[in-house]
Amino acid sequence: MATTNGVTRYAQWVVNHPFIVIVLTLFMVFAAASGGRFLGFTTDYRVFFSKDNPELVAFESLEKMYTKNDNVMFIVTPKDGNVFTPETLKIIQELTREGWQVPYSIRVDSIANFQHTEAEGDELSVRDLVPEEEPLDAARLEKIKTIALNEPLLKQRLISKTGHVTGVNVTVQLPGKNPVQEVPEVVTFARTLAAGFMEKYPSIEIRLSGIVMMNNAFSEASKKDMSSLVPISFVLMLITLGLLLKGFSGTAGTLLIIVFSILVAMGTGGYLGFPITPPSASTPTIVLTVAIANAVHVLVTFFHEMRRGLEKKAAMIESLRINMQPVFLASITTVFGFLSMNFADVPPFVHLGNMVAIGVLASFVLTVFFLPAFMTLMPVRVKIRQAGDGYVMMDHLGEFIVNNRKRLMWGMLAAVIVLISFIPRNELNDVFVHYFDQSVKFRVDSDYFTENLSGLYIIDYSLDSGETGGISNPQFMSDLAKLADWFRQQPEVIHVNTFTDIMRRLNKNMHGDDASYYREPRERDLAAQYLLLYEMSLPYGLDLNNQINVDKSATRFTVTLQTMSTNDLLALEQRAQDWLKANTTNIKQAHGTGTTMMFANIGKKNIKSMLLGTTIALILISMVLIFALRSLKIGLVSMIPNLIPAAMGFGLWGIFVGEVGLALSVVTGMTLGIVVDDTVHFLSKYLRARREKQLSPQQATIYAFHTVGMAMFTTSVVLVVGFLVLSLSAFKLNAGMGTLTAIIIALALIADFFFLPPLLMKLEEKKNETTDTARTITDTAAA
Repeated sequence: MATTNGVTRYAQWVVNHPFIVIVLTLFMVFAAASGGRFLGFTTDYRVFFSKDNPELVAFESLEKMYTKNDNVMFIVTPKDGNVFTPETLKIIQELTREGWQVPYSIRVDSIANFQHTEAEGDELSVRDLVPEEEPLDAARLEKIKTIALNEPLLKQRLISKTGHVTGVNVTVQLPGKNPVQEVPEVVTFARTLAAGFMEKYPSIEIRLSGIVMMNNAFSEASKKDMSSLVPISFVLMLITLGLLLKGFSGTAGTLLIIVFSILVAMGTGGYLGFPITPPSASTPTIVLTVAIANAVHVLVTFFHEMRRGLEKKAAMIESLRINMQPVFLASITTVFGFLSMNFADVPPFVHLGNMVAIGVLASFVLTVFFLPAFMTLMPVRVKIRQAGDGYVMMDHLGEFIVNNRKRLMWGMLAAVIVLISFIPRNELNDVFVHYFDQSVKFRVDSDYFTENLSGLYIIDYSLDSGETGGISNPQFMSDLAKLADWFRQQPEVIHVNTFTDIMRRLNKNMHGDDASYYREPRERDLAAQYLLLYEMSLPYGLDLNNQINVDKSATRFTVTLQTMSTNDLLALEQRAQDWLKANTTNIKQAHGTGTTMMFANIGKKNIKSMLLGTTIALILISMVLIFALRSLKIGLVSMIPNLIPAAMGFGLWGIFVGEVGLALSVVTGMTLGIVVDDTVHFLSKYLRARREKQLSPQQATIYAFHTVGMAMFTTSVVLVVGFLVLSLSAFKLNAGMGTLTAIIIALALIADFFFLPPLLMKLEEKKNETTDTARTITDTAAA
C-alpha cells in the first residue's frame, strides 16, 4: 500500500479532478460491461462437472457405447384411476405417435408400442401390446392389463403397480450444436403437446419429468433468481442505506458503485466464457451485497469528519487517508476468500467465485476512485456536531466491553465450544431433485412421478462379459439374472431393466409359451439365435441398441431407485459391488454410473478440494494481515475471531438442519474473506490509537468502537440482509448457501464486538506483565 502522504496526494488529485475521474470510470465500466453480450444461460446439468470428472467420463463412455438417456417422460394419469380403458389406451397410442414429433426424438416407449412376444405355432409373434386396428373389447383389455402388470420391463417403469398411472417416454438425441436453444425447443414442444392433449381429452392429466426437463429447470431457476432476487436486493439495499446513511448523495453514490461493480463482474465473466448457471446467477446479489461495505466505510468516515467541521473535500481526503489501507485489506482478503472457490470440483462455483472476486476488486477501485469524485460534485448537508457528541451508542458499547472483558471472553469461548460440538451432527446429503423447491414445476412433477410410477434416480451399469458375443453365454446371463434378483430385493429399488428379462420371455415363447421355460436359455448358440430372431422382428426405433453394444460383449443394466440421500445411495452401490465380488465370476466389469452417481460423488469431492482451497486462502489472508498490520502476533490472533464464526455457523446448522450439501462446501472459504473485513477495520483503528495516539488498550478499544463500530454494524447488517435474500431462491443450493453465509456473518460481528476486543486486551495485559517481570528481574540484578 501507498504511504499516508502518497494516499493524501492521490486523494487530493481525485477530488480536484472529478470530471476526469468520472469520464475514465464510465469508459472502463462500459468496456468491461460489453462482455455481457457473451453471457448465456446453460441448459445442461453436466456443467456441474469438470470435463475430467471420473463419473462424467464413465457416464459419457457408457452413452457412446449405447445411446444417451436424455428424455422427456409424459406421465399420464386418467382421472378415473384406470389406464386400461379403451379411451385411455387410445390416448396413449395417439400420444406415442405424437411423441415422435418431439424435436430430436430417437425413440418413444409406452405400454401401447411395447413389443410383446408370444408363440403362434412354430412362429414367434412380435407386435405392439396395444394393437392399432383391433377392437379393444373386454377380453382384449383384460389380456393387455394382465401382460402389462406382470411384465418386468413395464411394471413400475411405464405402468404403475395398480395400473392407475402410465408413462410415455421420449428419448432425445440433442445435437449439442446450440444447447441454449435445443433444450428449450424440446421443452416448449413437450409442454405444448401435453397442454393440447389435456384440452382435447379432459379425462386425463399429464405431467412432465425426465433429464431434459431437469436441464431446463436449471436454466429457468437461473432466470427466475436474476429476475426476482436482484430487484429485491436492490430495494432492500436502498432502504437500508437510506436509513443508515441518511442522505441522498451517499445512497446514490453507493448505488452507482453497486451497479458498476455488477456490470464489470458479469461483463468480465462473459469475456472469460462463463455460462450463467443457478450458482453463478447469484453473482449480482452477492456483488451487490459485498460491494456496499467499502463505500459505507468511506462514507461513514466522510460524514463523521464533516460533522466535526471539515469542509467537503478535506473530509473526503481525510476519509481516504484513514480508510485506504483497511478498505484495500478488506477487499484483497475478500478476493482471496472467493478465489479459493477455484479449488472446487464444481465449475459453476468456480465461475461464481471468480466473478464475485472481480466484482469486489471493481468495487474497491470505484470506492477510492469514483466515489470521492462523485461526492465532491454532489450536494452534501450534515449537521455540525462536537467531536465528542457522535456515536454515543458505540461509545457505551465499547465501555461495556472494556468493563466486562473477562466475562465476555470466557463466555464467548464457552459458546464457541458448545456450538462446535454440534458440527458432527451435519450429514453430507445431496438430493439433486431437491435442488429445486416446491415452487418449481419440475420438482412437483418429479415427486409425483416417483410416488406413483417410477423414479428419476437411476444407476446405469455396463456389464462386460469379456468376449465378443458373450452376452449369450448362459453363465453370464445367469450372473446377470442373479444380480437383477438381488437388486429387486433391496428396499430402495423401484425397477430393474435387464437384458435377461427379454431372454427369459423369448425362451418361454420358443417353447410354446410353456411357463416352466421362463428362464435364461441354457445353450449359447440357441440364445444367440433367439436374440437375432427377436432383433430382426423389431420395428424402427425400438431396437436393442440402447441395451446391447455393437459386438454383443456387454449389456446395459439399469436400476431405478427411490429419491434418496447421497450416503444411502453410495452405501447401496457399495453393497452391490460387494455382492458382485462375492457372487459372480462372469461379469468382468461393473461400475455404477449415471446422473445420480455423478451428483452423489461430487459433494464429498468438493468438500475435500475446498478444504485445500480454504487452507490456502487462510494462509494468504494471514500473511497479508501480518504484513499490513506489522505485527506477527496481532496478525495471527486476528484469525481466531475469523475462523470461529464458520465453526459456530456449522454448529448451529447441525442443530437446526443437520444436512450439508454441495453448495455449503464452499461457504467456509467464501465467508472467510468476507468476515475478515470487520476485523481488519477494527484492528486498523485499534492499532492507530495505540501507535499514533499512544492510548492504552482499554482506551484504544473505545476509540475503535467510536470510529468504526457503527460502520461495522452497518456493513454487517447490509451483508446479512443481502445474503438472506438468497435464501428466497427456488434453487436450494443458493438458498442454503445464502442462509448459512448470513448466519456466519452475523456470528462474525458478534465475535468482532464481544470476543476480539477482550482477546486483544488480554494479550496486551500479558505483554505488560511480561515487561514488568523483566524490569523487576533487571532491577533486582542491578541492586
